[in-house]
Amino acid sequence: MGNIAHPTRAVILTPFGPVTLVEDRGLLVRLDWRDDPGEGSALLDDATRQVQAYFDRRLQRFDLPFDWGDGLHAAVRRAMAAIPMGETRTYGQIARAVNAPAQAVGQACGANPLPILIPCHRVTGTDWFGGFSAPGGVETKAALLRHEGVLLL
Repeated sequence: MGNIAHPTRAVILTPFGPVTLVEDRGLLVRLDWRDDPGEGSALLDDATRQVQAYFDRRLQRFDLPFDWGDGLHAAVRRAMAAIPMGETRTYGQIARAVNAPAQAVGQACGANPLPILIPCHRVTGTDWFGGFSAPGGVETKAALLRHEGVLLL
């Protein structure tokens, strides 16, 4: 059949249970909130080390090749990735940075295929917490922010 590229996967145990990172053609493309083991790779080994270092509080910013997507989604993901650990931004602040409506930014945040790695949990509403797609929803979002030292009122 020749050399057909296929995604590789690695399971990482986190305080929120197992997550599966998926790599395709040298880029991380997805984080699934479940245990779905598969064939690994050097990139996934590096990603596993970085995720473990993040949860051990030894890493503040991931240095991995991501599939950023296209258009507005790519712009929003890059803006989220630029938020320093321990800080948050509002949907409105991100919207101004990428020149898009806040509602579209919220939808792009919700469509983020690489939560934790591209920190959509660092984006909140002005007077509300915002949503989160992980099991546990906003409780998981709050736990990630507490892990990062964000003061939640």
